[in-house]
Amino acid sequence: MAPEPEPEPENGRELYALLHLSPDASDEEIRRAYRQYAQIYHPDKYQDPQMKEVATENFQRIRDAYEILSDESKRQIYDIYGMEGLNSGLELGPKLTKPEEIKEELERLRRRREEEKLFEHARSNGSIVANFSVPQYLEGYGIMKGMAMSSQVELPVSKQNTVTIGGNLAVTGEAGTGAATTVLRHQLSSVSSIEFMATAGLRSVLGVQTVRQISPHSTATSGLAVSLRDGSINLSNAWTRQLSENAVGNIQLVLGDESSISVGWQKKDEKSTATGEVKFGTSFFGASAHYVHRFSSKSHARIGGRVGSTALDLEIGGGRRISEFSTVRMMYNIGIQGVSWRFELHRAGQKLIIPVLLSTDLNALFVTSAFAIPSSLYFLLQTYIVKPYYLKREKQKTLEKMEGLSAQLTEARKSAKKAQKLLEPVSNRKKNRQLENNGLVITKALYGNPKIIKESGELNEINDDMASQVIDVTIPLNFLVTEAGQLKLHEGIKKSGIMGFYDPCPGDRKLLLVEYTFRGRKYKVMVDDYEALLIPQDIQHF
Repeated sequence: MAPEPEPEPENGRELYALLHLSPDASDEEIRRAYRQYAQIYHPDKYQDPQMKEVATENFQRIRDAYEILSDESKRQIYDIYGMEGLNSGLELGPKLTKPEEIKEELERLRRRREEEKLFEHARSNGSIVANFSVPQYLEGYGIMKGMAMSSQVELPVSKQNTVTIGGNLAVTGEAGTGAATTVLRHQLSSVSSIEFMATAGLRSVLGVQTVRQISPHSTATSGLAVSLRDGSINLSNAWTRQLSENAVGNIQLVLGDESSISVGWQKKDEKSTATGEVKFGTSFFGASAHYVHRFSSKSHARIGGRVGSTALDLEIGGGRRISEFSTVRMMYNIGIQGVSWRFELHRAGQKLIIPVLLSTDLNALFVTSAFAIPSSLYFLLQTYIVKPYYLKREKQKTLEKMEGLSAQLTEARKSAKKAQKLLEPVSNRKKNRQLENNGLVITKALYGNPKIIKESGELNEINDDMASQVIDVTIPLNFLVTEAGQLKLHEGIKKSGIMGFYDPCPGDRKLLLVEYTFRGRKYKVMVDDYEALLIPQDIQHF
């Protein structure tokens, strides 16, 4: 079983790892750590062009880390928001000196950023429906039967309030209609909300609706709408209940000009969705059912039907996702209105729907042909063109992603090795001094894939296939050994950020293996990525 990804700490800690500091480090400890690394990586120390380039790159990283951690305001921002907070332009006023003032100012800036993000996340959706009629065209009239457009924008104005503005227009023959709607939604609490609605057009309406979660599995909705044209009032009540993990049921009661009661049901799982509804009114009745089966994340089939006092039809078809945000569908419909096709394009909340009425006569041959011909064409295209194309494209994307990740890891590994090369002279001097004093000497240190590291501890070797999943960090750890003969790695800080380390297996759990000698005896210790390490205290004999 693959190891589960490790959770990342809530706040940034990379700069602390880079300078080998605790998040609680004092200003003096930060200055001392900076001076230690600056002596190693200062570009003026190296004459070789390649070594000077490596030193310059790492010296810049160290200096940037020091500039942030040595500045109280920047360090406060970094500790709370990480590099994202610094890069996004969060700043503190120069008059703020007390920690509580800085904290208060940071919270104010955080709230302002959240408000700005709310406005960035305005959601819009809309649709265009273009109705075509072949029988009407054959009779000498235009092929366009009618057209309708609708659009709405949902704009969060605060955490509790959302405004939705929308409108619609529809034209059939020489007649048309339209309306504009505004809805204000206020979140009263975590379980209840209220909406105020106003519609202007041929049917001007004012309304209010409340929604409340009355239990962990049940929600109730109540609404009141008043027509400004004739003063009529409509009352509505709906109850929704979670019937099972995948099923939801609902009942709706409407009292007014068109009183009705409806009972609905929906069941949805990974592969399919099924819905059904039965509705009875004062002058009508009807029932509908739909079933969608998903063959994959990109294609699905759909079948549905309606029966009632004003409708009797059956539709069948399917759709396919052609890009990250776009889906196309084609539906075949047969009913009392005749035989028709419907083409749909869905993209990022927008819809283009084109119903085409083929015939009002239910001729058996025509009905069969209207279904069989496009179905056959679809399956031929799907089998010999579309599917091979998408398989090839997915394979190419996967290959490019793997090559990109491999290139990044290769570059990171090279950078870590170059950083180790500059650490090596001082690391060796520290190691020799510890050998002379019979102190702490790191003989072997590996960081990376836990399985490979544990196997290497047993076999004492790593083959070429394993090498890409681990990195030898003996040099940087010997460099970090103090004059007193102690090595300390701080808790909660990812070890890949330490100078001379890198992350050989991003997203996976990592382990650090350290084998060392102390006072003539051999020891071994293993710790997780964010776990603290203190040796020669944490010891285990071979």
